[in-house]
Amino acid sequence: MTDTTGSNPLASITAASSDLADAPLPTWNELAHWSTRMTHTAVVLGVTVGVALVLHYALFWLLRRLARTSASETDSAVVHRLYQPLRWALIAVALSVSQDSDRLLERIWDNFSRFVIPALLGWVVFALVKTFAEVMALRTEHYDDELMARSRRTRIALLSRTLGFIIVVITVALMMLEIPGVRQVGATLIASAGIIGLAVGAAAQPALKSLIAGMQIAMTEPVRIGDFVVIDGESGRVEDIRLSYVVIRTVDERRFIVPTIKFLDTSFQNWTRVGGITGMVVLPIRPGFAIAPIREAYERLLAAQQTWDQRTGQLVVSEAKVGSIELKLLMSAAEPGALGRLRSAVREEMLEWLRTDMPGALCVTE
Repeated sequence: MTDTTGSNPLASITAASSDLADAPLPTWNELAHWSTRMTHTAVVLGVTVGVALVLHYALFWLLRRLARTSASETDSAVVHRLYQPLRWALIAVALSVSQDSDRLLERIWDNFSRFVIPALLGWVVFALVKTFAEVMALRTEHYDDELMARSRRTRIALLSRTLGFIIVVITVALMMLEIPGVRQVGATLIASAGIIGLAVGAAAQPALKSLIAGMQIAMTEPVRIGDFVVIDGESGRVEDIRLSYVVIRTVDERRFIVPTIKFLDTSFQNWTRVGGITGMVVLPIRPGFAIAPIREAYERLLAAQQTWDQRTGQLVVSEAKVGSIELKLLMSAAEPGALGRLRSAVREEMLEWLRTDMPGALCVTE
């Protein structure tokens, strides 16, 4: 007799349906056995997760109490950062400990733990790095030396972001190694690493260049968070430094985004690299008026200004013309913002002094 089911799909489906129909139904004892196993697994799972959540709640209740009694702001930051990662990490630890008490739970957890454990481990390490960076950044707010504080904040920001990037890459790699298809692709890539290595290297060159530039800025510090810089005709304060770009906040509240590598490849001005900046106010005076009283008034008014850092403060005659004499009032301040306020205040007070004490001295050019 010839078998026609191989060439007739309809016959194959009919045969399979008849086989399922002829299969015996599970007995009451089998249903009761599987129901008991699933109930036992659910109870073990519920108790395990519940114990982990109770331990997590008790731990962070104690940590919050300690943070409230502490005068340091860093304690609250640590508790906030570690709350979510440690909760899921405790659940994973509890499942790993209790899996031996139930075979079904053990089989299920073995399939998921290969992906969950690397992910949770990377999350916890990432949170620890960010917590440490936040704590160190908060401590810089109490530094007396503003330059040292800006330097530390820059290094902390760049190093923590670099470590975070590395942690994410390693975590994803560990998770992908558990996928058989990805392992096969990895073996194929290694076998043909000659051509593919060149292609990947060329494609990743901008990212690697930016990463290396960020590390160079963190180590050599040509620019720091809070510095006042001038680059490509734009001036402003460095608001943030990322691995691939730098955010500069201009005076009119615009955000100027500059690639990190540009601070190493091109020249730029850093007005707060060392500390202190000098500026001037120009006053045109008519010939024939004495300079000494103006110098005395300027030095007296400058000494009363709180933003003056006492490094530079003098009046010099910079130019003498037929119809006017140009006086430059030199002054210094700790940073550009303070210098701008100092120049405006000195200019206003000197104009008022000339109006009342030496009227007609100011030369107005048409």
